[in-house]
Amino acid sequence: MGPALYTVAEDRFLPSELTVGPWSDQAQHGGPVAALLARAVEEVPSPVPVQTVRLTVELMRPVPLVPLTTVATLLRPGRRVQLIEAGLLAEGEEVARARALRIRSAPIPVPEQVASPVSPPLPDASLENEDEAGVRRTAFAAAVDLRFVKGSWESVGPATVWSRLVVPVVGGEEASPLQRVAAVADFGNGISRVLDFNTHVFINPDLTVSLSRLPEGEWVGFDMVSRISGQGYGHAESLIFDGQGPVGRSVQSLFIDRRSDAPI
Repeated sequence: MGPALYTVAEDRFLPSELTVGPWSDQAQHGGPVAALLARAVEEVPSPVPVQTVRLTVELMRPVPLVPLTTVATLLRPGRRVQLIEAGLLAEGEEVARARALRIRSAPIPVPEQVASPVSPPLPDASLENEDEAGVRRTAFAAAVDLRFVKGSWESVGPATVWSRLVVPVVGGEEASPLQRVAAVADFGNGISRVLDFNTHVFINPDLTVSLSRLPEGEWVGFDMVSRISGQGYGHAESLIFDGQGPVGRSVQSLFIDRRSDAPI
């Protein structure tokens, strides 16, 4: 494990250079932000075992590279269903927030379910790590081992990737499955892009992750696709899976515009 996305100092989270996003070298990628908010949700105590089954992150404004604080509130207490709201503050200003639905976790007999679609084989040496190949769209990509099953950073259109977070979200802690999913799900719009990075922006103001179960093992897979309109908006969605099959989906809304400095 290398440097963390964030280190803790006096109850504040200090972002490392690995958190930098693709749209500005002064703002963070949505993935680390989503993972940090997922951590804040998981820190809220519960009287019974619970699992976060839905996490929605709203990116209120670009998250600067400054010390951050998190706050979390239990909006709906319960022994079956709970609703959590978490906020991320930069210099006292809220820059992102999340709402999470948690459901009690208890063993329940269920019928055997056939995985559909079937997950691709787990990564091995035959799948190239695009970061090692020298292709990187954002500093945050250095914190993730990405293995492309279909597509690449250089191509446009749908893509299928295996991912493995190779640094902690917070120094000294092991990232939870929810944090790892939230971090990489925010890659969906960039990896499955329809437009050229050099001519357009396609920024996601939100991210929603919905899980039927937690992924098992260090590798989490994503089958990603973006769909856009001619009116300046669209969305990206991903099927999330592990080696056993699907575990959930993620969706991002997209703001689309032509770059002011793009060639005509």
